[in-house]
Amino acid sequence: MIDPQITPELVQEHNLTTEEYERILALLGRTPTFPELGIFSALWSEHCSYKHSRPILKSFPTTGPQVVQGPGENAGVLRLPDGWAVAFKIESHNHPSAVEPYQGAATGAGGILRDVFTMGARPVALLNSLRFGPLDQPRNRYLFAGVVRGIGDYGNCVGVPTLGGEVDFAPGYSGNPLVNAMCVGILREKDLIKAAAHGVGNLLLAVGSRTGRDGIHGASFASEELTQESEQRRPQVQVGDPFTEKLLLEASLELIGSGHIVAIQDMGAAGLTSSSAEMAARGGVGVEIDLSKVPTREPGMTPYEILLSESQERMLVVAKADRVKEVQAIAAKWELDATPIGRVTDDGMYRCLWEGKVVVEIPGQRLVDDCPVYYPEAAEDPRIAALRTASPTHHAPRTTPTQALLALLDSPALASKRWVFEQYDSTVQASTAIPPGGDAGVLRVRYTDFGIAVKTDCNSRYVRLDPYEGGKATVAEAARNVACTGARPLGITDCLNFGSPERPEVFYQFREACRGIADACRALGTPVTGGNVSFYNESPSGAVDPTPVVGMIGLLTRIDRAVPSHARAPGDVVFVLGETRAELGGSAYWEICHDFIGGQPPRVNLDDEKRLGDFLVAGAERGLFRSAHDCSHGGLGVALAEVAMGGPYQVQGFGLDVDLSTYHAPLTTHQLLFSESHGRAVITCSAERVAAVQALAGELGVPALRVGSVGPVDGTFRIVLRDEKVEESVGRLRELYFGAIPRRMGD
Repeated sequence: MIDPQITPELVQEHNLTTEEYERILALLGRTPTFPELGIFSALWSEHCSYKHSRPILKSFPTTGPQVVQGPGENAGVLRLPDGWAVAFKIESHNHPSAVEPYQGAATGAGGILRDVFTMGARPVALLNSLRFGPLDQPRNRYLFAGVVRGIGDYGNCVGVPTLGGEVDFAPGYSGNPLVNAMCVGILREKDLIKAAAHGVGNLLLAVGSRTGRDGIHGASFASEELTQESEQRRPQVQVGDPFTEKLLLEASLELIGSGHIVAIQDMGAAGLTSSSAEMAARGGVGVEIDLSKVPTREPGMTPYEILLSESQERMLVVAKADRVKEVQAIAAKWELDATPIGRVTDDGMYRCLWEGKVVVEIPGQRLVDDCPVYYPEAAEDPRIAALRTASPTHHAPRTTPTQALLALLDSPALASKRWVFEQYDSTVQASTAIPPGGDAGVLRVRYTDFGIAVKTDCNSRYVRLDPYEGGKATVAEAARNVACTGARPLGITDCLNFGSPERPEVFYQFREACRGIADACRALGTPVTGGNVSFYNESPSGAVDPTPVVGMIGLLTRIDRAVPSHARAPGDVVFVLGETRAELGGSAYWEICHDFIGGQPPRVNLDDEKRLGDFLVAGAERGLFRSAHDCSHGGLGVALAEVAMGGPYQVQGFGLDVDLSTYHAPLTTHQLLFSESHGRAVITCSAERVAAVQALAGELGVPALRVGSVGPVDGTFRIVLRDEKVEESVGRLRELYFGAIPRRMGD
C-alpha cells in the first residue's frame, strides 16, 4: 500500500484551505500522512468542528434546574420527576437525502437513535422536520416519497414510534431538501453514561457491524454546497440496517447497565475517527488503535478508509481492562461482535497503527480543540430589507373569505400530513397518548403517572424576512404547541439549517436567528441542551430558506389530563385566546392567495407567550379544557377549521358555529381570519367549565373571547363576520384538507 503524495491539489480535495493546512503543518511539525490528512479533513469540517458557528452558539442559555446534561455530549438530558430523565437530540441528514433519499433519511433516523441510547436512554419516540420543493415537480415528489419511506421503514423496523414532526414545501428547497431527525429516550438519571474515555489501560472495542467503504467523507460532504455533480457522491451515502440497529440498541443498554464499560459512542459522522478522538479529548487521555484489527467487510481496505468510513450500526466502547470477555459475551448474546482494537494511553496522543507501523500520531487534545474558529462578516441582504416593507400589488382581496380558506386548506404546506405519518408506526411500545396530527405528540412514561410532549417547529418564511423575530417565533410556537397538550415546556434541541456561512447575508440570518432563539429560550425557561448546525445547504439555484428547527420537550404532570387539539363533543363552548392584530406579513394567506412572500412577519411578545403557556398548562391540570389548539400558520380561520375537522384517525368532524361579527379589533375580514399573530390559541370546554375558564384567564391576564359552540357530528362549519360569512360542510373541508397531499402524490 502506497499513500499518495500530499500535494496542494490533494489538500484542496479534502476541503482544507491553505491557511488550515499550514496550521496542520505547525501542529505536527512535519507533513501529515495521508490518513492524517483525512482525519483533519473530517474533524475540521464544518459538520464536526462548528468552526463558523461556535462563537454564536455560546450565546444560548444552556443551564437550569431541569438540565442534567447540556451541550457537549451525544444528547442533552433533562430532569423528570421521581428520578427519571429524558435524553433528546436532533440532527440533519440533508445532503445524503438529496442524492439518495431513502438511505439518506433512513440512516439519519439510525444515527439519531444511537446518539440517544449511548446516553443510557431507551428510545421512546422519533420525530422529524422535513422541507422539499413544490410537489408539482417530479423530482421533489421523488425526494419526498423516498425520504418518508426511509424514515418509516427504519423506525418501524427498530420498533420506535414516530410521534410527530412537521413538513413544509417551498421553491427554495427544490435543489436541497432538508431532512432533520429527532429522537427522545427515557432513562433513570442515575444510569446516565457519558462518552469520555478514561482509565489508562482500558480497551477500545468495536461493537456491531463491520466496517465498509460506504459513507467515506460523509462529514466533509455535509460541509459543502450541492452541485450538479453531487449525484456522483451517491456511494458516500451510508446504507442502514435497522435490524442490526435493534440488536445494537439492546446490547448497548445492557452493556451500560452491566458496569463493564466506562464509555460508549456511536461511530457517526467521520466514523471511527470522530468517536475515538472525541472520547479521548473529553477524558483528557490518549488512545492507540490498531487499524488492522478493525473488522472489515470489504477486502483490501486501507487505514484511510477504515478511519473515515461511516458504515452504520457501529459503536466504540471503552471497556474495563479485565472485563473484555464479559463485554464480548453480552455482544454475542445479541448476535454481535465486540472486537478489541485499541487501548487508552497516558501520553495524550491520538495514535493509529497499521501492521505494526505508526500511520497516525497527532496530539489528541489539539486535534479536537485547535480547529480554526472563524468570525464571518454579517450583513443583511438589502433586497430582504426592502421586501419586509412591501405588500401585495393587489391590495383588495382577490378571493372571498370562504375561497381563501379553501385554498389554504388545500395547500400542501398547511394541509394534513396524514399521508406522511400513516407510513410511520406511531403506537409501537404502547405508550402513545396523543399520536401525530395534533399540536404535539404525547407519550406516557411507563410505571409513572406523568408523560412528555414532543414537537418540532420552524416557520422559515418568518426567518427569511426577519431572522430575529423568526428565531423567537420558532421557540414560541414550539412552546405553544407543547403547552396546548397541557405540558409545561422544559427545554429544546436545535437543528440550524442555513446556506454558506461565508456569505455575509447568510451569516447575518444565522446570527440574528440564534439571537432570537436565545432570547425566547431565556424568557420561556427552555434552555438549549444541544443540537446541530447544518451549513452549506445550497444548490445551483441558491441557498435554502433559513430554517432553524427546534425540538421541544414538555412535562405533563398527569398523563390522564393530556389535551387533544380537536373538538370532541357537540355543545361545547369555543374560546379564542390572545389578541389578533393586523399582521399579514409573511402569512400563508399572502403567499397562497396573493402569490406574495413579504412584509413584516408578526412580532412575538414573549410576556404574552409566557402567560398563555401558563394558562394552557394550569387549565389542563384542572381539567378545564376539552381541546386546545395553537393558532399560527394560516391564522384563526385555519385554526378553527382544524378544530372542527377532527383528527386524522377520525372518520368525521364536528360542526362549528362561530360569531366574530363583534370582534373589537379594527381589522378587515381577511386580517381577522388570516393574520398569523402570535400568542393565540383556540380552546373548547364544556358549558359547566366556562366560568372557571374565564376566571383563570382573568387571573393570568390572558384575553379569552367566547366566540361560539361546537355543532353536531359532520355538521356545518360557519363563521359569521361583520359583512359576510364563511359557510361550508365539514365533510368538504376534510376532503380538501386530508386529500391535498395524496392528490398531488397520485394516491
